[in-house]
Amino acid sequence: MKNRPALFAIVLTIIASVILAGMDSLGKFLMRDFSTFQVTWARFLFHSIIVSLLFYGQGLRHFAVTRAPKTQLLRGLCMVGINTLLYMAIKTVSLAEATALMYLSPVLITLFAGVFLGERILPRHLLAVAGGFVGVLVIIRPGFQTFEPALLLAFFASLLLALYFLLTRKVAGVDDPRTSLFYTSIVGAVVLSFLVPLWWKTPDALQWLLLISMGAFGAIGHFLLIKAYTLITASELSPWLNAQVVAATLYSVFLFQDVLGWNFFVGSGLIVGAGLLLWLHNRRSQKPLI
Repeated sequence: MKNRPALFAIVLTIIASVILAGMDSLGKFLMRDFSTFQVTWARFLFHSIIVSLLFYGQGLRHFAVTRAPKTQLLRGLCMVGINTLLYMAIKTVSLAEATALMYLSPVLITLFAGVFLGERILPRHLLAVAGGFVGVLVIIRPGFQTFEPALLLAFFASLLLALYFLLTRKVAGVDDPRTSLFYTSIVGAVVLSFLVPLWWKTPDALQWLLLISMGAFGAIGHFLLIKAYTLITASELSPWLNAQVVAATLYSVFLFQDVLGWNFFVGSGLIVGAGLLLWLHNRRSQKPLI
């Protein structure tokens, strides 16, 4: 079938989204006993170990060699900030709300590309940006009695995620995607290894298994996404990445018994809708979103 690769890529993306949302759920669970830094450290460390063993086992001996070391380092530092801020947020607020705020990043990419890369911003782009920010305000509800400051951490994480995607676009034609995946995790593992002793708590056998599982989920989820991106374009996959918001909502409700109000559904609808509006425009113009 002509569309079989596209269908396979979409299935891989949905599976990856469910796995990555599961990783964040596991992180939220583990933060009941461990600090955010120790959980995030484990996520990066075991992710990098698993990825390295996988690539080395495939006979890839130079996956750690990069032609853009400064950019890869900056990408890695962005990912450290993204995960640390997100996990600090979900320690207090629901996984669903924090994940929805993270998906403002595709909208922010358009704004950042116009400001920093000189790309043309059209009225429909501004409409999408405005819709996305209204969605953020609806979820966070600043000034209301139910305002939760921790949600701002997820919003700041989405800013870093947009920058991360722009840097990923910059190295896309320079380094192999597997090299970029390696640096996404190894920088975090190294940086956090210097910080984690300050908050260290020795896990028991089961907790070690769960911490290792976080790294495995991250490695598998990102590996599936890389595979999907080899089959169809980023713009074609973009709307299906919203499956992570759906998965995070299900985990949030059924695993953590979070009660989600009308503002979550309205706000997340606006954020996802803004991303889909940009996707439709980019598909017509054949311009990749990331």
